[in-house]
Amino acid sequence: MNANTPRYDAGSVVVLEGLEPVRKRPGMYIGSTSLEGVQECLREIIDNAIDEALAGYCNKIIVRFEENGYYSVVDNGRGIPVEMMPKYGKSALEIILTKLHAGAKFDARAYKISGGLHGVGSSVVNALSAHMIAEIKRNGKIYRQEYRKGTPVTEVTVVPESKIGLINDSGTAISFLPDPEIFTTGATLDPIRALKLLKERAYLTPGVLLEFINSKTEEKKGYFFEGGIVSLIEDVNLGKKVLHQPIYFKDAKGDIEIEFAIQYNDSIKETLQSFVNVINTKEGGTHVTGFRTALTKVINDYAKKSGILKNETLTGDDTKDGM
Repeated sequence: MNANTPRYDAGSVVVLEGLEPVRKRPGMYIGSTSLEGVQECLREIIDNAIDEALAGYCNKIIVRFEENGYYSVVDNGRGIPVEMMPKYGKSALEIILTKLHAGAKFDARAYKISGGLHGVGSSVVNALSAHMIAEIKRNGKIYRQEYRKGTPVTEVTVVPESKIGLINDSGTAISFLPDPEIFTTGATLDPIRALKLLKERAYLTPGVLLEFINSKTEEKKGYFFEGGIVSLIEDVNLGKKVLHQPIYFKDAKGDIEIEFAIQYNDSIKETLQSFVNVINTKEGGTHVTGFRTALTKVINDYAKKSGILKNETLTGDDTKDGM
């Protein structure tokens, strides 16, 4: 064997414990260590709050850009559980924020619908943060734990007041500082990106207020859409000549729920937005293919039964013009 050949034996095997794999290969978890990676971290924390809203336990979410570079997300949901987990001898809060694949998203009794990385998101954000503070309000008490680079630096402690700004009688507040050792220089989020995300999420969670606060500029903006995706359709068609009122449909079969809204305008351009568990599926998917196929079939069936069409058959391109 050549003396320069890399050694491969038991001594060369490295086991990455806890959140070490995340810090070693962050791109595997958030896709990038640039601006997009920071946005993904914020989105993961926001979507945890959105999951509470989808479950019916939260009607207000605040996203705040702090003056010191931290990003904070506060909700008035049930609050992450803080009770001890006998199997681990640690608080459920600590387990959720320091262990991969830990959380209630795997239990259908706790969450019927959820977005994000399913038990990976919060712990990944923690691992990639120079500092994270978690505050929970449950049972009339405020609990706090702090972490650095994914490692707890305090115990879960009952505190007299919230540093981050918990609201109502229960909820979760997470504040994190992206680690400059992980993210590229200048990877600071533009508020416009956050506003776009919050507006999109607000359309998908009707009746929930999503509020943005920029502590640096004192900018404050809120999104609240009682009409849900119907409001989204109306926004997309704003200023265009629409041909009818929005058509809305919602149904469920087993554990699968579906809803859609359609409103045609007089253009020949299609504008289609699709989501699965509040995640924007920009590349489409089987749900989009199925929708388009079904829509074309229904329109053809109606047109032929009504005598509008005789021997002709509309194509998918025909039915999507102006949609």
